[in-house]
Amino acid sequence: MTEKLTIAVIYGSVREGRFCDTVANWVLSQLEPEADIVTVLIDPADRRVSAGAAQVAYKEMIERADAFIVVTPEYNHGYPAALKELIDSCYQPWHAKPLGFVSYGGISGGLRAVEQLRQVFAELHVVTVRDGISLAYAGSQFDENGTPRDAERLAVRFGLMLRQIRWWAAALKTARKDRDYRNVTG
Repeated sequence: MTEKLTIAVIYGSVREGRFCDTVANWVLSQLEPEADIVTVLIDPADRRVSAGAAQVAYKEMIERADAFIVVTPEYNHGYPAALKELIDSCYQPWHAKPLGFVSYGGISGGLRAVEQLRQVFAELHVVTVRDGISLAYAGSQFDENGTPRDAERLAVRFGLMLRQIRWWAAALKTARKDRDYRNVTG
């Protein structure tokens, strides 16, 4: 039996009425049929957890994860402050793990936010995969039920990103077991 891959899906927005839920629900629907994947949700808008407890909970979920998918909007040409706060809640648990992006926004589809996040995650020793999903004018790309209007095309793109995440996750998980990454970070 193959060991399951734990992927943390990270919500990037905490805004009231956020579109992040629609996009993240689609991501989760893509992961659901994957029998070898365990999904963990990290949502900074979860108000049931106090600030101090949330930081501990985030760290534990990040430690358990083998890989990440960040679902982020672009707000004012950048990524949301709540996402930065979550990212900065810990340091070492991020190391030597892969991450894919699903971004959304206006004309840029969130790509400016993703480029900034690639710099942040590089500092955390995270391997960001090349292929991700960018949803320009995201509201028009989903129907009133949250179903993508071009579901087949998005599923193909998601499959490509997931294959890259799986490859890196397997390679880095083996490497972390063979050699403690803290010994190579200087």
